[in-house]
Formats: sequence, structure tokens, C-alpha cells
Amino acid sequence: MKNLIKILGVALISSFAFTSCSNDDDNNRPSSTFELNANDFKGDINDGEVVLNSGTVYKLTGKLVVNDGATLTIPAGTRIEGTSGTSYIVVAQGGKYFVNGTSSNPVVMTSDKATKAPGQWGGLVVCGKAPINKGLTASAEVSELTYGGTVTNDNSGSIRYLRIEYSGFAYNSEKEFNGLSLFGVGNLTTVEYVQVHEGADDGFEFFGGTVNTKYLVSTSNEDDQFDWTEGWNGTNEFWFGKLGLGRGNRGIEADNNSSNHLASPISNPTVNKMTLIGLGDQGTESQALKLRVGTKANFNDLVLSNFLIGFDVQHSEGTGYVLDGTLKATNVKFDNIPTKTKGRDTEGGTVDIESIYTENTSATGAGNGTATPTWAQGWTVGL
Repeated sequence: MKNLIKILGVALISSFAFTSCSNDDDNNRPSSTFELNANDFKGDINDGEVVLNSGTVYKLTGKLVVNDGATLTIPAGTRIEGTSGTSYIVVAQGGKYFVNGTSSNPVVMTSDKATKAPGQWGGLVVCGKAPINKGLTASAEVSELTYGGTVTNDNSGSIRYLRIEYSGFAYNSEKEFNGLSLFGVGNLTTVEYVQVHEGADDGFEFFGGTVNTKYLVSTSNEDDQFDWTEGWNGTNEFWFGKLGLGRGNRGIEADNNSSNHLASPISNPTVNKMTLIGLGDQGTESQALKLRVGTKANFNDLVLSNFLIGFDVQHSEGTGYVLDGTLKATNVKFDNIPTKTKGRDTEGGTVDIESIYTENTSATGAGNGTATPTWAQGWTVGL
């Protein structure tokens, strides 16, 4: 009897161990039907989770779409190389991405060309369900996917420690990629420690939505370093923008809605601790901040350096917001800014908007004045 009990006990343990191992194997199997090919990285992820391998270089050969219900996870140190202008990654409404870089091992999305230059591939696009003022929903200009809705706390996932380089391919004069395009992205989405470097259009652009950001670096992008439109409302800290390559336009270009300046929700972000560095009299439009077509904003602790104009506010709605205090900047340090403010109403008439700012020569902006902030050191390039 004792021997029978021992035999049954061993059998039970063996069965349990086999079952446990089988469950572990099942858990480690790919959960998505997407066929991952590192040398031909494109297509539609329609289900489950696709997890990349940090030791593999992925050749992005076309459009990669993370669709509703699917997840793309990118571990620290992963490198993705766009091979053409039509190579880009887009997260659709209901899809999620997790970019899990670290300060010592960021994720890098770049060009595969031996001689790299702006505009050699598309960029990263995220489409969420948060409100916009272009309509209840709209179609994104570079992916034609739907964005917008009523879900302010929509969650498209998380980005931490990501570098996007040489993006911004232009299909035509009206259709051009930014480095990171956020279309109607909600405020449960995390966007932190991201650099866009040497893109052919804007570094970061917000098309409505409620997403909040921290620790953004935008360098040597050929249009604006930061751009928003369509009713974006988000809270942000620590932005560092620096023009380069001897060309480029503004530190920030900001709109509400060009067709209806009073369209709701009105663009009204908060940006705390920001440094913008220009090229002096180089570039097409040397303005640190160009604020137009009815945007509001609240800035605090700014360092503006080496632009011809500090604050350029255009259209009557915007100049009115300066006068009523809903478009303002506190604790601003000007460095080599010959014209601190310029205001024009919708008819082109001059408006005094000097009240837009309060000055503070001790402001530190993104953390270190015009020098590279401590938080940006190590994982960025071009600084």
C-alpha cells in the first residue's frame, strides 16, 4: 500500500509539472497571427501582441498598422530602419504600442540609408479617440485612418525613451509626415523622453486630443520644432527645441482651427519649463512662437534664444486672448531676441500684445537655460 501511494504521488507530481510546463509554453507562444519578418517589416497587426527582439534590426519596408485590439511592444535597444518614404508606423484607434526604451538604451527609429538626411522615411503616427474640433472624427492626413471622438481619457499605450531620426517624407505639398504625429490622442497615453531629430517637416505635431507629455526634444527639424492644431488640450513639462542645419522655421507654430477660429474645443495647452533656440536671421520665419487662428495657451518658465521675434500672435481672436489673459506666458527669459512681441489682428492691423509675457532673467526653461538639460543627456543626439 505504501509503495502504491508513493507511485500515485510521483505520478501526480509529474502530471502537475507537465501541465505547468505546458501552460508556460502556451504563455510564451506568440499571441498574434501577424507574421513577423525583420527584413520585411510591414503589414497589419490585427490581434494579440507582437513583441520585437531588441537584438534584431527591423527593416520597415512599408506601412505597419497596429489595429484595434492589437498591441506592438518594442523593448529597450530595438532599432527600426525605414527603407523608403512610404515606410511608417501607425497605431489605429483602439490599438496600443509600448515603446520601452531606457536612458542608456533608447529605442531608435531611423533611416536605413548610408548617408542619412531628412525625409528618408515616414514617421510614427498615433490615432486616438479624444476630442478634436475638425468634426466629431476626421481622417488623418498621412495614414487616412480615423481619429477623434469623445473619449478624453483614451489610452493608446506608452512611449518612453524613443529617438526618431530623418523622418518627414513628403507625398506632396499638402501631405507630409512629421516625426511624431498625435491625432486625437487621449490623456491616459504616456509620451515621455522622445527626441525627433533632423526631420523634413515638424518634429512633434498634435492634432486635437488631450494627451500630456514630458521631456520632449526636437532638434534640427526643417519646419517647426513643435506644432499643434484642432483643439489640443494637454499639460506638458520640459520641452527643448533647437533649430539646426542652417534652416528651419519656428520653435512653435500653434493653431486652433484655420476654417473656424472659434471651433470648440479650443486649443489650450499648458507648457511648463521650455527652451527654444533659433538660428537668428536664418530660416524662413524666425519666430520663437507663432500663435494664430484662435489658439489659447498657458506657458511658464521659458527661455527663448536667437530668434528675430519672441511671440508673434496673429488674428483677432488670439490678440483678444492676450488681452483677457487666456493666452499668456510667465517667467520668460529673452536671449538675443530683438523683437519680443508682434501682434496683428485678422485685418493685418497692429495690436500691442506686450502683456502676453512677464519677464524673469533667472528662468531656466527646460532645466539648463540654453544648454542641454541634464534629463536629455545620454539618449539623444545632435546636442
